[in-house]
Amino acid sequence: MPDAELLGTPLFPGTVLDTVWSHHCYELARAVDRLASISSQDALILLRASFNVPRVQHLLHCLQSANNAALQTFDKHLRGAVTSITNSDLTDIQWMQASMPIKHGSLGIRQVSSLANPAFLASAASTLSMIKFWH
Repeated sequence: MPDAELLGTPLFPGTVLDTVWSHHCYELARAVDRLASISSQDALILLRASFNVPRVQHLLHCLQSANNAALQTFDKHLRGAVTSITNSDLTDIQWMQASMPIKHGSLGIRQVSSLANPAFLASAASTLSMIKFWH
């Protein structure tokens, strides 16, 4: 039962969670390779709107993933994509600035490692009343 999944999200931490995160990292790497064939602005918009956090948001909400090493790999692929699209080598400070929200004057390419804890805690807090109801 520890390898059970529901709607593509593991129900328990363990090897199945690692496998799902590895799959998402592979998909992102494949998308980044394909983004190189379109214009930079289009690639940046697609990266931000489709291939970044929206792709894994359900996973971040459903299961505590903050300590999973694959999050760092996912962020590494994102940083590589931004570096390739913008044709610039980003320092750590520049990468932190690029990963801030758009309303702060940034690119809006959010790092999943920084969103893992808040996403899970927000999901847990929003379902607290339902959990209390059933107990």
